[in-house]
Amino acid sequence: MSKSHMFDLTGKVAAVIGGASGIGEAVTLGAVSMGATTVCLDVKAEAAAATAAKAGGSTESGAIDITDAASVNSALDAIVARHGQLDILICTPSINVRKKILDYQDEELQRVLKVNITGNFNVLQAAGRIMVPQKRGSIVLFSSIRSLVVEPGQALYSATKAGILQLARGAACEFGPSGVRVNCVGPGVVETPLTAPIKANPDWYNAYASKNAFNRWAQPEEMVGPTLFLASDAASYVNGTIIYADGGWLAQDGRFTPPGM
Repeated sequence: MSKSHMFDLTGKVAAVIGGASGIGEAVTLGAVSMGATTVCLDVKAEAAAATAAKAGGSTESGAIDITDAASVNSALDAIVARHGQLDILICTPSINVRKKILDYQDEELQRVLKVNITGNFNVLQAAGRIMVPQKRGSIVLFSSIRSLVVEPGQALYSATKAGILQLARGAACEFGPSGVRVNCVGPGVVETPLTAPIKANPDWYNAYASKNAFNRWAQPEEMVGPTLFLASDAASYVNGTIIYADGGWLAQDGRFTPPGM
């Protein structure tokens, strides 16, 4: 493949889970623009259809509940039945209940684990069952900077984001011999509908903005490049790793600049 076509997704079939809003919507639109036959999947079927309509062309949509293995298998099998292949699977959804450990209720614990861990496992398993026999494919899961760093009220969320990364690494080891790659994107703080309550609090918003070198939050569109790089043939030897798209959050230790610097 020529270098000018390494990022081209023409001829590939991509499924974007969580594509109805936020990062997933941006990635869906990006995959379409790069030439992929794209299916926008979300637990909110009508919103997924709206994203597909916005993307235009032959973009498709459908319903999926990642916490239900049967739902995941059905959605992905339907794509293969229509198109004969599944080359790219991108999974963005996760949830967070911001509470200190001593304040967590069991129902909240189970809800976060079910979406973030069980859900991503279901997606990995269903995609792997398709891609391993076809001996090609790229799976991109969404971890976070919280896989490495934490703050009060984020212990469980951080544990699940580290878990997602380890699921991806394990799958990379198991699927890699069949030519299937599995990687993660690790965003910092991104302006999405899910982070709107934080954005509405100026002190909280500014505190997070000041944690990275750009001194601002990311836009969902800024996650498209890292995601589609991992999905594309440009990343043909990238497997079992994570790209942190965090504006330098993990690179710097505080915002103080010593005198004379």
